[in-house]
Amino acid sequence: MPVRPRHTYDPELGRRIDELNKKPADTRAIADYEALGAPLGPSEDWDLEIENLAIPGPGPEIPVRVYRPAGPAPSPRPCLVWLHGGAWVGGDLDMPEAHETARGVAGRADAVVVSVDYRLCSETVHFPAPHDDVVAAYRWVRDNALELGVDPARIALGGASAGGNLAAGATLRLRDEDETPWQALLLYPLVHVPIPAPSDELAAALTQVPMPMILVDEQLEEITALMLDGAPAETAPAYMFPGRAEDLSGFPPTYIDNDEFDSLRSSGELFGEQLRAAGVEVEQVLSEGVLHGHLNIVGLGAAHATLDRLAGRLRMS
Repeated sequence: MPVRPRHTYDPELGRRIDELNKKPADTRAIADYEALGAPLGPSEDWDLEIENLAIPGPGPEIPVRVYRPAGPAPSPRPCLVWLHGGAWVGGDLDMPEAHETARGVAGRADAVVVSVDYRLCSETVHFPAPHDDVVAAYRWVRDNALELGVDPARIALGGASAGGNLAAGATLRLRDEDETPWQALLLYPLVHVPIPAPSDELAAALTQVPMPMILVDEQLEEITALMLDGAPAETAPAYMFPGRAEDLSGFPPTYIDNDEFDSLRSSGELFGEQLRAAGVEVEQVLSEGVLHGHLNIVGLGAAHATLDRLAGRLRMS
C-alpha cells in the first residue's frame, strides 16, 4: 500500500480544499468554508434503539440521547458517555460529531452510548456549568447502569474538541473524588491555555490550512473570557484546562486522537506526554490528512477509521 506523503490532505477532503483555494481569500464566504464539512456519503445504517431523555442536573435537566444496539445482550454492555464539540458555545445532539459518532460507535462496539447536551456558555451561562453537567451525566449513567444494560465497571468518558476538553476535565475531577472512569477517549482536544507552541512539523502542516480555519490564542482568549465571565485566561482552573493540572497520576487509560492539520494538535500531543510522565497508559493516534473536527464530515473515510478505533477501545476487557 503506498505511503501518503506527509502534509497531504485526505483525497476526499483535498479536492474541496483545492476548490476553496482557487477563490481569492477576500472573496470567500462563510458558505465556502462550511462546504468543507458537507457529507461525502450517506449515513451508516445501524440497528439501534435511540431514546431521548432528560436527566437530573445541577441546574436545569440535562437532555441526553441513549443509543442501544437492538436486541438482548448476553451480558451488560460497555458504555461511552459522549460529548460533542462546538467551542463550548455551540453544538447539539444532532450534529454529526454527536449523532453519527454515537451511532457508529454503538453499532461497531455493541455498546451503549449516552450523548450529553451539556449547557453551552453564553452571556448568562459560565464555567463550571458545562463541566458540572458532564459530571452529573456520568454519575447518572453509573447509578442507572442496570436499567441501561451497562456494565458499571466499563463506563468510558469521551468527547471531541470542546467535548474532549470537558471529558478530560470531568475525568480529572472524578479521579479527585475517587470515581475514576474506566477510560478517557479524547478526540482532537484542547486542554491548555494558551495553545502550546507547535512543533516544526506541525507548523509546516498549518501553512497549508485555509484561514480562518485555525484557532489562535486571541480567539481562545475571547472564548475563555466568556466562559469565565470576563476573568482572564490565566485564572482558568485545571478542571477547565486539565493540561494545567499539577498531578495527573491516577488518570485512567487514555486514548487521544489528533488531527494532522489542526493547531490544537499541539495540545493533544503535549497532554499525552504529560499523562505518560505521570505513569498513565496512553494510546495516541494521528488522523492523517484531515482538518480539525473530522468526525463532523459524514462519509469521510478517516472518520470511519476513528470510529473503528473508538469501538476497539470499548471492546477491551
